[in-house]
Amino acid sequence: MKSRSTTILVVRRDGRTVIGGDGQVTLGSSVVKHTAKKIRKLNDGRIVVGFAGSAADGLSLLERLEEKLSKHRGNLLRSAVELAKDWRMDKYLRRLEAILVAADKESMFLISGNGDVIEPDEPVLAIGSGGDYARSAALALYRNTDLDARKIVEESLKIAGEICIYTNHHFTIEEVTD
Repeated sequence: MKSRSTTILVVRRDGRTVIGGDGQVTLGSSVVKHTAKKIRKLNDGRIVVGFAGSAADGLSLLERLEEKLSKHRGNLLRSAVELAKDWRMDKYLRRLEAILVAADKESMFLISGNGDVIEPDEPVLAIGSGGDYARSAALALYRNTDLDARKIVEESLKIAGEICIYTNHHFTIEEVTD
């Protein structure tokens, strides 16, 4: 049975970076958990990270990213690149089935096991089963309203939850702090 889960969305606007994710975990055709927490704050609250995919793999990658951040004194880009290199080259890490988004006040990245470290053109990034729905809604709100980052994340996750059967309305939302 394939595990399907999640929508993770990060938006930056007016100096605020906000990440949100739903709590649903689905195994086969059944919802097995409604309140999973798939986002974390790292580096003393200066970096927010979310994962989609296998929970154990996602949590392992978050630990690896935290180690890289410590080693590179909180430099998110350098840490993301080093994690992506290790992820792609390491025999054990290569098998991990997850994808990450990481953001601070200045930047945000999608990090994958293919060696990807992608910074979007606009400060909106989403992953997971409902990621495309949440990103579409967030881009529309970002471009056409004056809503703040938190409200954009909340409304976009609600929309994704109405469309994607692998996304629910139990959200965890975090914001980068100075």
